Amino acid sequence: MNELLIQRDGPVMRLTINREDRRNAINTEVITGIMDGIRQAIQAMPDVRVIVLTGTGSKAFCAGADLKRTGKDRPFQINHTDPAQEIGDLFRLVERCPLPIVARVNGHAVAGGLGLVAMCDMAVATENAKFGAPETRIGVWPMMIMTHLMRVMPKRKLLELMVTGEPISAMEANAAGLINHVVPESELDAKTDWLIQRILKSSPAAVRRGLYVYRAMQDMTMHQALVLAESNGGLMGTSEDAAEGITAFNEKRPPKWPGI
Repeated sequence: MNELLIQRDGPVMRLTINREDRRNAINTEVITGIMDGIRQAIQAMPDVRVIVLTGTGSKAFCAGADLKRTGKDRPFQINHTDPAQEIGDLFRLVERCPLPIVARVNGHAVAGGLGLVAMCDMAVATENAKFGAPETRIGVWPMMIMTHLMRVMPKRKLLELMVTGEPISAMEANAAGLINHVVPESELDAKTDWLIQRILKSSPAAVRRGLYVYRAMQDMTMHQALVLAESNGGLMGTSEDAAEGITAFNEKRPPKWPGI
């Protein structure tokens, strides 16, 4: 059984963690599968325009690292010759991804699962979902996922989450900026599709370039960010999408994006 399902649905690449019996916990196959799916989506551009990440079932989006793994695959191990971690490689790939990634949070997202939500650009969650970083309860700290959580959550709320290990509700996660929308379980697919359709109305070229610049700006000073914005703002105005968008606006019709 594939532990990460990859399904192309027109302009959408859907990635599904397929370990419902283990609460969609992360192992090497899951990480490798998500990375493969992202790479396939990038290779299929401009036909693929959105990536959706979710889990099977309705109880858990992802319960974090599979703590029952043994041997070389067990979590929280140190390789002195290669300090990089699997989830770190995934996060690095996401930082280079020119496509928006949407988390369809079908259930609880804790530990590494919380990190997967934070790495996505947008998230829609069922109202029953809980979000937590319980690593301190087993004697470790959420080092890897903290790198993304620091970018999307207020400092004090994040520290409370990590220090206490106590989960928060979907509504609290929404208020803290971790997710975009909270809906009843029966409306999760409809709301996710609603968000996807809104994304698809935008220029593919503008979204790709915009995400590229947005990710680069994360670690820049204001001066560096302004220089990058100035150069890319002018560059984007020369695209075929920009020409079509302006023409369509003046002709009062929906644009037909060439995607370049």
